[in-house]
Amino acid sequence: MNIGRKYTLPQHSRGFTLIELVVTISVIAILAAVALPRYITLQTQARAAKAQAIYGGVRSAAALAHAQAIATNITASGAAAITMEGQAVTLINGYPTADLPGIQTALQITNASEDINITVGGAGPGSLMTIDINGGTVPNCRVNYTSPAAGNSSPIISVDPSAC
Repeated sequence: MNIGRKYTLPQHSRGFTLIELVVTISVIAILAAVALPRYITLQTQARAAKAQAIYGGVRSAAALAHAQAIATNITASGAAAITMEGQAVTLINGYPTADLPGIQTALQITNASEDINITVGGAGPGSLMTIDINGGTVPNCRVNYTSPAAGNSSPIISVDPSAC
């Protein structure tokens, strides 16, 4: 037994030095500072893409409903109804109305399913439905659908992804 000797760890068994730990933490902090703005930009691009996708969906749903109305000899003016995917869709002037039984049913979209906020302003011809993308800056991250105000006219569908 070596009573008077002090036990020392072998060279390879020692831990990290303070300098190594500081350098490692500094490198991680720099990487985080570079990655965070890119992550925020990625979120903005995702919301803008979502707005564009909903815009395309609204246009397609309105066109499909109008085509079905024409195919079933529904007149181009006044109120009517068609069935799409087993759901009743209300029409005004040959296109879906700007409310839940109209374009929202044709599009098959809800606030909960898509993390959006749908608001309806008014009823009948020329009414407006607004779809705001959650997380964006209102009113600059939205899709608008205005039902046709008169027979033989089309709905007005617009998208503004400028502040998503």
